[in-house]
Amino acid sequence: MTSPAALEVVDIHKRYGEHEVLRGIDLTAHDGDVISIIGSSGSGKSTLLRCLNLLEQPSRGEIRLRGEKLDLREDRHGDLHAVDRKQLERMRARIGFVFQSFNLWPHLNIVDNVTLAPMRVLGLDRRSAVEQAEALLARVGLADKRNAYPGNLSGGQQQRVAIARTLAMSPEVILFDEPTSALDPELVNEVLGVMRSLADEGRTMLIVTHEMRFARDVSSQVMFLHQGRVEEPGPPSEVFTSPRSERCREFLASHL
Repeated sequence: MTSPAALEVVDIHKRYGEHEVLRGIDLTAHDGDVISIIGSSGSGKSTLLRCLNLLEQPSRGEIRLRGEKLDLREDRHGDLHAVDRKQLERMRARIGFVFQSFNLWPHLNIVDNVTLAPMRVLGLDRRSAVEQAEALLARVGLADKRNAYPGNLSGGQQQRVAIARTLAMSPEVILFDEPTSALDPELVNEVLGVMRSLADEGRTMLIVTHEMRFARDVSSQVMFLHQGRVEEPGPPSEVFTSPRSERCREFLASHL
């Protein structure tokens, strides 16, 4: 019997009033898939990612994690909300999210930023959480910054801490929302290097990115979005080499 997909999204729509941002997105991520989501600003990429763990409420569609369907109900405004808060929290704990703006706690040092969620959500004891945090900080090249505060780190270092914090929850799927867009150009590669190593480990990842060469090199699948629809899906060897969509060809010509 075939095991269910790590993450499955069916017919996701999102509208703000009369403006429809997502117009029916289907996506399936199996274990070890690295799916890069590309497209022009305003195409719906980040909105899609935020709908997957209900940071934004979708207007229609289904979300399944390992075959478990997230129970959603429509409110009077036409937005879908989780019926069972505990189910939503449990599923969110299994889906990591790395934001473009880091979202670290400024009043906590680095090791406490990484240990907070495992202790509060997973019930890990302090000693185990700190041991895990130190190993993960070493994993992203920041073992010597355990006692530093976010404000004392570069943007690239903060983003690597954010990745370590996400890994501390042992997520089954990791969502990256333009993780390098807030960084100075010279800091981008240190974050992409960590992400590349996660892909090499077989992590299941969905990445909204403008780093086309990175997407071409690490992805198992690429989705080009245009006006809220998947305009061009496929393996990177096809999407980047011989896209069928004229809009995709134009986009890649200006970004590669």
